[in-house]
Amino acid sequence: MPDCHLFLPAAAGDAMMAFMNDLLVTGAENGLTALEVLTRHIPAAPVAYLRQLLRQGKIRRLGQPLDAATVVQAGDRLLLPASGRLADLLHASESQRIEVLLETRQWLVVGKPAGTAVHRGVGHETDNLTDRVQRWLAAQGAPFRASPVHRLDVGTSGPVLFAKGKRAAGVLGRTFMQGQVEKTYLALATGQLPDQGILSSPVPAKGRMKDAATRFQVVGRSPSFTLLKLELLSGRTHQIRRQLADAGHPLAGDRRYGGPRLPGLDRPFLHCRKLAWDDPFDNNRASVEYPLPADLQAVLARHSLSPHEQTVK
Repeated sequence: MPDCHLFLPAAAGDAMMAFMNDLLVTGAENGLTALEVLTRHIPAAPVAYLRQLLRQGKIRRLGQPLDAATVVQAGDRLLLPASGRLADLLHASESQRIEVLLETRQWLVVGKPAGTAVHRGVGHETDNLTDRVQRWLAAQGAPFRASPVHRLDVGTSGPVLFAKGKRAAGVLGRTFMQGQVEKTYLALATGQLPDQGILSSPVPAKGRMKDAATRFQVVGRSPSFTLLKLELLSGRTHQIRRQLADAGHPLAGDRRYGGPRLPGLDRPFLHCRKLAWDDPFDNNRASVEYPLPADLQAVLARHSLSPHEQTVK
């Protein structure tokens, strides 16, 4: 999520105005206007209200007021005024805000936190990633609907690709169906596995068993667990979770498939680390890497597991 925290003003030019929060401009927002960044971070706020704040000089960067057309850079911090209405809008935006990792005219990649469903379903009728993305796009006046091109389990964190409009959804969907996508995961499996290999046990799909394959490489070990980098060679529901359980090495925290409970972990230790594909719209290679979330980092620290960054790319 974008940084948003208490700011204590120090610049002389800010002495006459109280500020309560600052917003960090992310890498994906580099080169956008101040108004565009504000609509991304505060989607619950009417655009007219944000324009008014900018016109009145109440949004600042390094002590200087910004206007709606000011271009901002990654790492800039936009200071927000202390306001009861703005505080309410920031709170209301919590369930609407999304983390955009990469974006083009045809698609965007959004970070999915664990516990958030990609689609609507039982228990996720009013808050799911697809609805969040749609509300975010609607707040910016987008005339199309966003569609997820693939999915991640509710308990799995990682990047999700959304198509903008029906045509983009069809083109990107074919790219995924043809297996032209690289999906790399990090998983903590129980017990000890060989340094590398391929899981090739069949998994259930649409009422029958279907072949599935997952390549794995060990990137860390502890007495009780093996940290794996995995690459999906096929795309079946629960493929990694099911295959590791069938091999006798269920994921830590994966109670559905017999994985052990771990303190501080209320979901399977499974994270999509990288998503890469050949963009059919410009023929360039698109690639998004998503860092391991804090809850999974804490588990690794408790078990003295710290994979070298280069081994998990």
